[in-house]
Amino acid sequence: MVLSHNRDVAEELVQSTCVRALERSAQFTPGTRIDRWLFTLLHSIWINDLRAQRVRLGQGFVDSDDLHAPDTRQRDDDRLHYQQIMARVGRLPEAQRNALFLVYVEGFTYQEAADTLSVPIGTIMSRLAAARATLARADAAPAGTKEKHR
Repeated sequence: MVLSHNRDVAEELVQSTCVRALERSAQFTPGTRIDRWLFTLLHSIWINDLRAQRVRLGQGFVDSDDLHAPDTRQRDDDRLHYQQIMARVGRLPEAQRNALFLVYVEGFTYQEAADTLSVPIGTIMSRLAAARATLARADAAPAGTKEKHR
């Protein structure tokens, strides 16, 4: 959901990842973390699909305003807060979103995230710092300007 912002696309991505993992199961190194290996496959499929989609259709991400919280109850303060956070995270550049997701949601170390995304650890640190700064600026903006501030 963090990558695609669309439940159907996310489910398709997970299915494609499972198929790829089965096809390439011999490439998995026993004793290593399978979640990192699976996310590496998922990320690769996502990037390839984005590139192909842009070439064929010229489309990008689903607007973050279309993302709905998973509960179906009446909108309440918690759901609104969740949507505001997801909207802010959704406006981050993809590289920052991915680093944020791996470190803060999946619990990867900086080095694990760097290895997963095939970038230096300093790049992960820089992306996280930039993401935190952007999100902090959004929190500090006056109430009427938060949605306009990027």
